[in-house]
Order: sequence, then C-alpha cells, then structure tokens
Amino acid sequence: MIRFICTKDYDDMSRKAANIIGAQIVAKPDSVLGLATGSTPIGAYARLVEGYEQGDLDFSRVTSVNLDEYRGLPHDNDQSYYYFMNYHLFSKVNIDVNNTYVPDGMIADADEACKKYDEIVKNTGGVDLQLLGMGHNGHIGFNEPSDVFVKGTNCVNLTQSTIDANARFFASKEDVPTQAYTMGIQTIMNAKKILVVVNGEGKADIVKKAFFGDITPQVPASILQLHPDVIVVGDEAAFSQIKDMI
Repeated sequence: MIRFICTKDYDDMSRKAANIIGAQIVAKPDSVLGLATGSTPIGAYARLVEGYEQGDLDFSRVTSVNLDEYRGLPHDNDQSYYYFMNYHLFSKVNIDVNNTYVPDGMIADADEACKKYDEIVKNTGGVDLQLLGMGHNGHIGFNEPSDVFVKGTNCVNLTQSTIDANARFFASKEDVPTQAYTMGIQTIMNAKKILVVVNGEGKADIVKKAFFGDITPQVPASILQLHPDVIVVGDEAAFSQIKDMI
C-alpha cells in the first residue's frame, strides 16, 4: 500500500519526512534505519539533528545501513557517501559509529564487496524503515533501469544520466565514478516500512511512472507498488502530475 503526503515545499517535505523517521526511533529505540544520500534527504537529516539537539531524539541504540557507495572512493574522500553521512548526520547525533554501515568502496573484488554487505544487512536483523530518494530515471539506490530486478547488493555501471546528475558534486565530469555498490531491490523490499522523498518539478514525470505506471525493471522504483507499507512524501511540484490521482 502506498500513502502519499503532499507538502508545500522542500522544507515542509523535509520536516514531515523527519517526523516519520523520528517517530520510528521513538517507537523503537533500537531501530535499524536504511539511509539514503543525495540532495533530497539533506533537509530531513538537518531536522533529525535538530530533534537530537532539542533532546527529543536519542540515536544511541540505532543501527544504520546505507544504500550505496561509489566504487573506488575511500571513506575519507569528501565525495564518498560515508563522508556525506558523517557530515550531515552521524557526527551531529549520538549514534554509535560502530553501528553505522556503508558499503566499502575500496574492496576491489566486486563479488566479495557485495557478499560482505549482504551479510552486514542480514546480521542487523532487518531494516525497520528504509529511506529512499528517486532518480530522474526511477533508480532507487543505484539500481538503474535494467532488464531484471537485481536481488542483492551489486556492482552497477552508472548510466550517463546518473553520472551527469552527480557531476555537480565533483571538480570535473571525469572525476565522477562510473560504478557503485548498491543494495539490491530485494534487500530494499525486505524493509518493514519504506519512506520515499521527492521534490521539484523535474521529478513529476517519474513519480507518475513509478507509482501509477507498469511495474518494470526499466523503472526500478515501480517495484515499490508491491510493498505493503510505503509512504511517499513530496512537494506540490513533484506531485503535479498525480494530484488528481491521490
């Protein structure tokens, strides 16, 4: 089942998304959170930090597993997703860094890296709430449009559109990694609850395709139609093509 929460703007989207994550932590202090990177969830993370600073949230028993990491980037690289998470959340709350997991982009053997991360996720006991952004082509994590839904953690060749979208974070387009390790679709779907955040008119078309179109690996996010508990929080611009359907 998919529930849609339409918000006024990015700030309102961020606040409502953070409220959902915060409620999960309050209800289950030892929650396992699946976390995402990219520009969309930054506002939600800032709100969660505020909740911690105000004494409303306690992250001390939380475990986190991140969706993905660039292949070939060490954790201390300022464009790595480990660095991103540490900068925006981990270093600002009382989470135990030993309980924060991001795929290791420096494991050269792709099969080994993927197997290791699948074991890590399995050993957490399962994700209670998975936060997702969504790419313009419908990718979730770095699961790009494909002929099949890949089950477990996998090494993906990033599409040119994804590389182009990420180029703004790097000194030049040539510096953008072309591969990444990412949780697979089955791993994402195994989460008890999924929270999707989307904003901006540029996401309006893919929001409609993902949640009201055919279920197809060519639009990876469309698989979420089969999950029993999905909340999509988006601003009016992102929901502009589905406002009469929700």
